[in-house]
Amino acid sequence: MPPNETTLPALLNRRVFASGAAAGLVSACAKTPDEAFVNVYSARHYEADRKLYDGFEQASGIAVRVLPANAEQLLERLRAEGDATEADLIVAADAGNLWRIQDAKLFQPATSPILEASVPQRLRSPAGHWWGFSKRARVIAYRKDAVEPEEVATMEALAGPRFRGQIVARSSTNTYNLSLLASRIERLGADNARAWVAGVRANFARDPQGADTDQIKALAAGAAQATIVNHYYLLRMAQSPDAAEQEAAARVALCFPDQAGAGAHINISGAGIAKYAKRPEQARQLLEYLVSDQAQNLLAPINVEFPIRPAIAPAPALAALGDFKEEDVPLEAFGRRQAEAARIYEEAGWR
Repeated sequence: MPPNETTLPALLNRRVFASGAAAGLVSACAKTPDEAFVNVYSARHYEADRKLYDGFEQASGIAVRVLPANAEQLLERLRAEGDATEADLIVAADAGNLWRIQDAKLFQPATSPILEASVPQRLRSPAGHWWGFSKRARVIAYRKDAVEPEEVATMEALAGPRFRGQIVARSSTNTYNLSLLASRIERLGADNARAWVAGVRANFARDPQGADTDQIKALAAGAAQATIVNHYYLLRMAQSPDAAEQEAAARVALCFPDQAGAGAHINISGAGIAKYAKRPEQARQLLEYLVSDQAQNLLAPINVEFPIRPAIAPAPALAALGDFKEEDVPLEAFGRRQAEAARIYEEAGWR
């Protein structure tokens, strides 16, 4: 074997096989104990996910083996492996990434009464290639001592003269920013998107750098007054055991923009069954578990994400933010418009 190659069993994170009563819940489709596992290729790397998989193992007797990588690495690996892949379920943290996997014909369509009843239609692939299991909002974060909430009531405001030299941002190549702009293109057209990007770019306090948490820290340190982040980054900092992060979070607030218009940009984490899955039944069971009451109630407070199901109450920290209007754009547009979004960012110099 070449020195840079590793067998899948060595890469997969082998998890403890549940025994006793839980083992009796193994699907009838699992003919032998050797088949009582499911391989997950995942671009999500959260502590909450490990707890989700533990919960599934205990409920089903099916062990979960995880191959972690970023979305681009997973896509390239799946392409290279073809029908020899060991992937059963593929997990990604953005609808744009899910669409790319679908566009490469690496998902198989799947559905069930549980999935149909649990996942709102707009938060899943129309053909059942992928299903959302958590939801996030991309919002405006602002420094409390420098900005009034009404000054950041719209995304458009960030492109205006009020924020000249007062915006920080992460790279445009980040999938969250690509999906944000792809959604704008879908709603308002490329010319509008181009003008907005140019306006925000002209207001930068520094070149793009770091992740969402770094933008919040920059605001707290006085380097700028506003930025765009996923909602949960500030909430995690507020709950952090690190006193410095708590202090930084206390100086910053969130605004769900465009409440009088289209609503705040919404994205998902989701999963789909691999086209060449060797254990599709186990993969379907895990997918159903991810949208179950048990998993949804576990995921929301740990990762401070919004439940995919309206009937599930959000975590207290999320509930405290209040209700808000969500943008209603087909999530597949985040993938279809991604290349166009990348070109617009590049042309404006937002790199």
